Amino acid sequence: MSTVIDVIKRRSSTRGYTDEPLTDEELNILIHAGLQAPTAANKQEIHFTVLKGDNPILTELEEEKNRLREISVPPHNFYYEAPTVVILSADSEFRWSALDAGIAVENMALAAEELGLGNLIIGCIYDAMRGEKKAYFSKALQFPEKYEYEIAIAFGHKAVSKEPHTYNADAQVTIL
Repeated sequence: MSTVIDVIKRRSSTRGYTDEPLTDEELNILIHAGLQAPTAANKQEIHFTVLKGDNPILTELEEEKNRLREISVPPHNFYYEAPTVVILSADSEFRWSALDAGIAVENMALAAEELGLGNLIIGCIYDAMRGEKKAYFSKALQFPEKYEYEIAIAFGHKAVSKEPHTYNADAQVTIL
């Protein structure tokens, strides 16, 4: 088993997946990793909508994202044909929901890496999910009342590999 630091160092965004579906055990581990994330005031307001990659609502989301961005035909859809997509929504009236969803999705991404699964944290559908079709998508994705999209994550078995990104700690960190 890896240490948490090893998993963090190894993780990178996956943009290519095999057709192999996640097992029930893998999906259960990932969902529980998200549910175990801390939330402000222990509100536990994050809702997880799990979709198979062939769910038609994902195609509709892709089309709306492309329409808003004026993209005709991108080389891949926003989740890169991953077999599983999880959309996180949260209480629109709670100030810390976006932060809480980000913590949950990072827990899920690290758990996926530990399991040897690829993952891609997704924000690019924000405008589609919060735009003129917001109510339609919220209903189709069965968000609880007064909940709205915060972030999404795709999971699957890696068909491609990518080195983790580099960074410049000297430029990005100030220690006072």
